[in-house]
Amino acid sequence: MTLDRCEGLAETARALAEGEVTARALVERTLARIEATQGSLNAFRVVRAEAALAEADAADRELASKDPRKPLLGVPVAVKDDMDVAGEPTAFGCCGEFPPVAEDGEAVRRLRAAGAVIIGKTNTCEFGQWPFTEGPAFGATRNPWSTDHTPGGSSGGSAAAVAAGLVPAALGSDGAGSVRIPAAWTHLVGIKPQRGRVSTWPRGESFQGITVNGTLARTVADAALLLDAASGNHPQDPHRPPALDVSRAVGRDPGRLRIALSLKPPFTAVPARLLPEVRTRVVELAERLAASGHVVEEADPPYGQIGLTFVPRATAGIAERVGEAPFPALLDRRTLGAARLGRLLGGAPLRAARRAESVLHRRIGAFFTSYDVVLAPTTAAPPPRIGALLELSGFATDRAMIAACPYAWPWNVLGWPGVNVPAGFTPDGLPVGAQLLGPANSEPLLVQVAAQLEAELRWSEKWPSPPVTPRSAAA
Repeated sequence: MTLDRCEGLAETARALAEGEVTARALVERTLARIEATQGSLNAFRVVRAEAALAEADAADRELASKDPRKPLLGVPVAVKDDMDVAGEPTAFGCCGEFPPVAEDGEAVRRLRAAGAVIIGKTNTCEFGQWPFTEGPAFGATRNPWSTDHTPGGSSGGSAAAVAAGLVPAALGSDGAGSVRIPAAWTHLVGIKPQRGRVSTWPRGESFQGITVNGTLARTVADAALLLDAASGNHPQDPHRPPALDVSRAVGRDPGRLRIALSLKPPFTAVPARLLPEVRTRVVELAERLAASGHVVEEADPPYGQIGLTFVPRATAGIAERVGEAPFPALLDRRTLGAARLGRLLGGAPLRAARRAESVLHRRIGAFFTSYDVVLAPTTAAPPPRIGALLELSGFATDRAMIAACPYAWPWNVLGWPGVNVPAGFTPDGLPVGAQLLGPANSEPLLVQVAAQLEAELRWSEKWPSPPVTPRSAAA
């Protein structure tokens, strides 16, 4: 293992279990990598140096004992800064000094129970609203493949940290593609699981149920391993899907599947067009799946006016967060505008949007009687440049966001699983991705297909060049 970048999650856990390296040495190397790249990538909002070293020492003592091994014992991982870590603030991309929280959120608690060392909390845009990770609270988080570009959002810090090899895997959250979009734009596997698979407690529902916690890693196996470690529920969680062992599905033959290639964006109120450089890469993945024996044909799920159910839930969720914010005067003007809309839509429109979910489940679920999996672009465009969306008005931000990212959010309304897989690079060398989408509790099937593609494409062997500090960050 080198200082420049880390090994994968499973390989790191194996090396620790077999005594090839100590947890303290791993954490020291991880902290050195973070420090060396914070000026160029700015992936972390909080680095838990002393606490992580203490946790590593405790893991080493446990590794030296004869007790049964925990699956991630001593492995350093990162979590997004919308998740509670005891003793640390949860600022969620906002300005201001936030007090430390008293208890771990349920997902973090489960990672600790699996033996993981929480190395730090990664940057995210304000309340996770946008597909970029920038703001006055922490500056700009940059893409390891091109530091002039965003890694996406809102789990951009987690994606940048994993893509650069600072940590082997990280948790993010996905309310409109916020795991899948940065995974696509940083050449990673990103799993958005079934609603409730990974608890969002202390919030039983995050953003009216559209936001779930998910995983980012370089390989399908690592993303599934972290998903299994974080999965499970708090006793008061309202969504409790049946337990799955997703890791066991990796590498299993999915059989001959019927795959719908869906290239048409769902209906949106503003124009969205799939750019040719992204379309080409997604179609190439479809051709590889067909060559593997699957039946692949163009077909689009019957989305209808699903957007009318997304907006009330998303904006009502923003209104809830703004109502709790300790420093509302420091919030972005676009956040305050979204909260005003959310308060208007928070009554009857929100109730109608929530009731519509069961109708959508039946209608779109019927599509899966003809097809097993949907293959769609994750985004319509490659990652934009740093600052391109930062100073726009609320309406202009929404237009730009929908134009670049029209494909991911319907699965948040449905609450069903989706997996981003790397689809390659544009002629300019920017990563793009495709998403595999399925019905309820279909994570095992989706990771089987993703692993089948990974075995052929070997995307984890491609690494970005070591980052350098861009002029705009050094100024």
